[in-house]
Amino acid sequence: MADQVQASHILLMYAGSERSSATRSQQDAQTQIKDLSKQLDAGADFADLARANSDCPSKGKGGDLGRFGRGQMVGAFEDTAFGLEVGQTSGVVTTPFGFHIIKRTS
Repeated sequence: MADQVQASHILLMYAGSERSSATRSQQDAQTQIKDLSKQLDAGADFADLARANSDCPSKGKGGDLGRFGRGQMVGAFEDTAFGLEVGQTSGVVTTPFGFHIIKRTS
């Protein structure tokens, strides 16, 4: 099992999610992240969608979070990232910060 992974993500926050300044409702964020997931399934470029839609500062790097080890991310995010194969993209992952789509890059 890997000690570290590298991943990118798209994060959609909503009013009331942790550290959020977003004004969209939780339902609107969930609807939007599901639409982004469908776009990815249809072949859209992950980095382009991250740059255009993510609420995380990593959006400037196409969602790239760099390398991280266990214990550095919240549980559901970490479990998903470490459970993906390199190049694989997750479905929608819910954390206290909002809704994510995660792509493992190494």
